[in-house]
Amino acid sequence: MIAFLTGRVAARGAGSAVIDVGGVGMTVQCTPSALSRLHVGETGTVATSLIVREDSLTLFGFADDDERHLFERVQTASGVGPRLALAILSVHSPAGLRQAVATEDTAALTRVPGIGKKGAQRIVLELAGKLESPILTDGTLPPAEGAAPAGASDAARRGQVVSGLVNLGWSAKDAEAAAAAVTAESEGTTDVAVLLRTALRRLSRA
Repeated sequence: MIAFLTGRVAARGAGSAVIDVGGVGMTVQCTPSALSRLHVGETGTVATSLIVREDSLTLFGFADDDERHLFERVQTASGVGPRLALAILSVHSPAGLRQAVATEDTAALTRVPGIGKKGAQRIVLELAGKLESPILTDGTLPPAEGAAPAGASDAARRGQVVSGLVNLGWSAKDAEAAAAAVTAESEGTTDVAVLLRTALRRLSRA
């Protein structure tokens, strides 16, 4: 298993990044919180999970070990594959996902593109009691999820929100409008994951 990657960020797009590890460019499909920590030209680290299929090898990247753990755990629910698991963690933080399952909040789960009412009920039923407390591998608290670097501009955060929305299936036009609105309304918020979830709620109500 490839537990993590550390290297220079060669490229970053909507939902993925290319990390140069010893001269080899590794494409990683990432959660928004993981992408928010990766900046082209700088060294970055992501926790990873390798999904092996008959015709493909796909690396998924996460902000920390806990996010990766939940990605792998939610796939034990019927009908949840890696792409849907990634979408779940793009909409919900690890704490939010745990709360939704623990409180049987199926409405929260149906905000994830691809999950209907029955699917949400099945996920709650099959994951009940299986989402442990956050994993802390070094005895410290995990970094603040989705926190943008000091000095990051509203435009940079808005761009990351747009990328996340487009990766989840929204049109570029709708993504731009929602990202602009939540950035303006959430002045002072630097957490990209929070902004993304706010934009998703806004689009779901439209």
